[in-house]
Amino acid sequence: MTKQRRSTIQSQPQQMTAIAAYYLAERRGFSPGQKLEDWLRAEGEIESRLQSGLPSSSG
Repeated sequence: MTKQRRSTIQSQPQQMTAIAAYYLAERRGFSPGQKLEDWLRAEGEIESRLQSGLPSSSG
């Protein structure tokens, strides 16, 4: 596996987390002060889905 391919694979969960966190913020009307909570919740959801082999759903 090339270095570039490894980097792409490693960044995918981070990209998925960012998208999920955006949708969490959108659902609560983008009210300020919960950015970290959105990120941590999204991160947990993505990690759980990746470990269980379920596809992620954003939105």
